[in-house]
Amino acid sequence: MREQYDFASMVGRKNPYAKKLKKQVTIRLGEDVLVYFKALGEQTGIPYQSLINLYLRDCVAQRRKPSLNWK
Repeated sequence: MREQYDFASMVGRKNPYAKKLKKQVTIRLGEDVLVYFKALGEQTGIPYQSLINLYLRDCVAQRRKPSLNWK
């Protein structure tokens, strides 16, 4: 290995798999949901968007379905 590298001459390139990793969507969430996940994010040091994604991913992995009880 070299002791020093010349990074100034390097040409960057985009990750070809980046689009497959996550997709940007617009979703409307209740204010109470955002407050909950933002507070949880501050406690854990994890961004609240990542926490929401982790929770939804866990729901998919566990094949959870919402219980809809209309009153």
